[in-house]
Amino acid sequence: MSFNHQLFVHNNLTNKKELFEPIDAQKVRLYVCGMTVYDFCHIGHARVLVVFDVIYRYLCQIYGKEHVHYVRNVTDIDDKIIARANQNGEPFEQLTNRFIEAMHEDSEKLGVIPPNEEPRATMHMAEIITMIEQLVEKGFAYPADNGDVYYAVEKFEGYGQLSGKDLADLQAGERVAVDESKLNPFDFVLWKAAKPDEPSWDSPWGKGRPGWHIECSAMSTHCLGDHFD
Repeated sequence: MSFNHQLFVHNNLTNKKELFEPIDAQKVRLYVCGMTVYDFCHIGHARVLVVFDVIYRYLCQIYGKEHVHYVRNVTDIDDKIIARANQNGEPFEQLTNRFIEAMHEDSEKLGVIPPNEEPRATMHMAEIITMIEQLVEKGFAYPADNGDVYYAVEKFEGYGQLSGKDLADLQAGERVAVDESKLNPFDFVLWKAAKPDEPSWDSPWGKGRPGWHIECSAMSTHCLGDHFD
């Protein structure tokens, strides 16, 4: 270690502030959910960039920069991206590339250190599809009759612990739209069936695109492994 400092973080599972202890002090692995690039960054995005830059720098001071691997993704396919690209009459890739470049310019002006890796969702479709296939095979997800694939929340014991929510206490229809194709109103989409004038990729369930829930799961494990800090 570079110097005798410690990092305490709030643990959502225990609802307590706890000492951060990495799985492997020789390889501290940090993943941050990055920007959805359909517009210029606002002050909230700047906060994400700066806050995790501070955490990354502090981890580097504690464990040494060569022992910290920082991954921050880019969501470059999403409902808002598609809507904005269609509104502008331009390919979605052109839109996202422009705002990724603008984000990098903002980061540089803020003095933020670039992450070690910056994966884009569209570059990891194979990993996303494979992860969904595994969830379906294990019974944690299911293809619906509308062409979408959903995660079955009731199949995961303890679902809601991190947020402090109990499925039995939640009422469908208040914040979650009731969808007849779902087994449970709180099931969330992993793969969306293709719609007219939308970008799509081939999959075992037909052409479509991922829901944003699965994107970070696939990118994080691809870059950092199944278990990371």
